[in-house]
Amino acid sequence: MKTAYILVQNLKCGGCAKTITEKLSALVGVEDVKVDVQTAEVSFQYVDELILESAKETLKLSGYPEVGEDNSLGTKAKSFVSCAMGRF
Repeated sequence: MKTAYILVQNLKCGGCAKTITEKLSALVGVEDVKVDVQTAEVSFQYVDELILESAKETLKLSGYPEVGEDNSLGTKAKSFVSCAMGRF
């Protein structure tokens, strides 16, 4: 397995971290998901490049695009919803 370290945008709190952990952990081929709220870094183990791309897409669709990617108002809104859902 390989390890990915991804800096994401819109990561603000433990609710965000919980959502990210749950969504990435649900992907087949992704293990050991860790989210550092202080640095906005998401790390995880993955089996191949297709899984890595799928994980990045999952992050983006949840409102947490990789640093350097487009972070539109719609994406920011998705992160607020994901954050709120993660608190429950």
